[in-house]
Amino acid sequence: MSSAPAAAPAIPRTLFVFSLFYGGMVCMAGVLGVKQVALGSLPLFGPLAVEAGIFAFLMLVALGSSVAELYGQRTATLLVRLGFVPMFAAALLIQIVLLLPTDKGMYPPAVAAFPIVVGQGARMMLAGFISYGTSQTLNVLIFAKLSRGGGKLLWLRGMIASVVSQIIDTLLFITISFLGERPILGLMVGQMMTKVLLSIILVPWLITGLVAFGRWLDARRV
Repeated sequence: MSSAPAAAPAIPRTLFVFSLFYGGMVCMAGVLGVKQVALGSLPLFGPLAVEAGIFAFLMLVALGSSVAELYGQRTATLLVRLGFVPMFAAALLIQIVLLLPTDKGMYPPAVAAFPIVVGQGARMMLAGFISYGTSQTLNVLIFAKLSRGGGKLLWLRGMIASVVSQIIDTLLFITISFLGERPILGLMVGQMMTKVLLSIILVPWLITGLVAFGRWLDARRV
């Protein structure tokens, strides 16, 4: 007589959905980062420009903090670590595709543009891995520490954690990518200011909405 298969462990619906979304945003951050976005200027700091990948990256920040709020720091930290899986897989697939021969009938401008859009040097790729792992882990850690005071002011805790983590992300990524190749101070200050402003403007809304959606989704009966 064959024994019945063991029941699979139950995964909260919100955690399942957020995990899928998180993996997608990890991959999109690298693709969107090819474009530099101009967001105006400040009198003391000059033009505010940032790679477009920051919008996907801030989604990762909000998702990590939301998971920490709903399921705890340990689960959120595990989510961050598992984010390396799609990152490494995407990087490997990109290198394989770049090595494969190009179809002669492919649209000529796309042939030239494709390696620029998806290709990254080893140094910049390493910078992305290090800055992602450090800043996202730090974001979850700071958010969890701030939550120990009673769990109020969700938007403020998420904003503070995002601001600090984005400063560290900028320091790491630009230093590893460009130190010794070009002046980095101006680039670093501009990027840092832009990321901090976006964290203040966007993250409170993102995390408030994601946590509210997550609680609603988990409360639904199928």
